[in-house]
Amino acid sequence: MLLPKRVKHRKQQRGRMKGKATRGNFIAYGEFGLQAEEPGWITANQIEAARIAMTRHIKRGGKVWIKIFPDKPVTAKPAETRMGSGKGSPEYWVAVVKPGRVLFEVAGVDKDLAFEAMRLAGTKLPVKCKCIMKEEMGGEQT
Repeated sequence: MLLPKRVKHRKQQRGRMKGKATRGNFIAYGEFGLQAEEPGWITANQIEAARIAMTRHIKRGGKVWIKIFPDKPVTAKPAETRMGSGKGSPEYWVAVVKPGRVLFEVAGVDKDLAFEAMRLAGTKLPVKCKCIMKEEMGGEQT
């Protein structure tokens, strides 16, 4: 499971996810990508589940890149606890995802296999995703 080695602050505020992704919104390494279409928090467990689904479907062929990292701590208070007495302790880690962000990239396999693997990975995630190819991206690629 992914999580940071160390952080400057143990607890973070929730923040907001307005606008489209300005970084990580194009395919950098592979030939095919899985792109988020809506904003959301993706937990470390969900990233790992999607990665496993993808690598199992392509039968460990090709190469998979994970383009997101869960670096935001989410706190929770114990069940049946009275209000007050401060903020809860960190429970798990999430990656903040905005629309347009490329979550995973795949290379070294044919298009049908890659798209099916990414579709399976997308079902493990809480945001709506679409599969894209490097050629579809437009003028950002060199």
